[in-house]
Amino acid sequence: MNRNKVILLLLILTLAVCSASAQTDWKGFYLGGNAGGNLSRTDATTTTVFSPTGYFASSSVPAIAALSPQRPDSNGFVGGGQAGYNFQSGALVFGLEADIGAMTGSDTRTATGVYPCCAPTNFTLAQRMEHQWLFTVRPRVGATFGRALFYVTGGLAVTNLDYRATFTDTFATALETGRIDETKAGWTAGGGLEYQVRQHWSVKGEYLYADFGDETVTSTNLTAFTPPIAFPTNVFTHTADLRSHIFRFGFNYRF
Repeated sequence: MNRNKVILLLLILTLAVCSASAQTDWKGFYLGGNAGGNLSRTDATTTTVFSPTGYFASSSVPAIAALSPQRPDSNGFVGGGQAGYNFQSGALVFGLEADIGAMTGSDTRTATGVYPCCAPTNFTLAQRMEHQWLFTVRPRVGATFGRALFYVTGGLAVTNLDYRATFTDTFATALETGRIDETKAGWTAGGGLEYQVRQHWSVKGEYLYADFGDETVTSTNLTAFTPPIAFPTNVFTHTADLRSHIFRFGFNYRF
């Protein structure tokens, strides 16, 4: 390799190193928006108990339990706004960000089984999960590389969890319902890449995993026959959880 090529190679390497080590300013308060999608998963189970004074034969109880868990996939849209504040020390950036917006999604799963005692009569279980919004507040820690900021993040996530279950049959028009409808707190963690396109403006791509845990509700509202007869000793237990994979793109304006 001749001298000119060596000089050219050293120049290119020097420019690359300088470009990589150049630090951009991320300090201060910022506001922005985001949009994307969520892939949400639920394990939903419904069980009941045998009672000598109840409606079900003893063989019906494990047959009903065999329909669980069902897995509604409440995928949908995410979008909203965020605000945060960054501190910076050299290439290290750390701060706090909060966001709120839509996280839509709903799905219903239905399964039918045959009563072992009383074929061909059957029973049907339908379980539905729905959610509409998401709030998070998260520390962020990252490092700059030229105009890019690579970061990891994790903290609190809150959503509304709306689960509904319906049990029916063809033996004696049985009906039972259960519902969990509440604001549910959980945790979230993920990371992303933010890139400065102008002095005050940046764009970003982000992934978050959110886990809201599970909730359980019991009911004693089973009825059957016409006119309806109540069977409160056949207690139903419904359990549902919610886990979401969130992919979103956004922008920020730094003041």
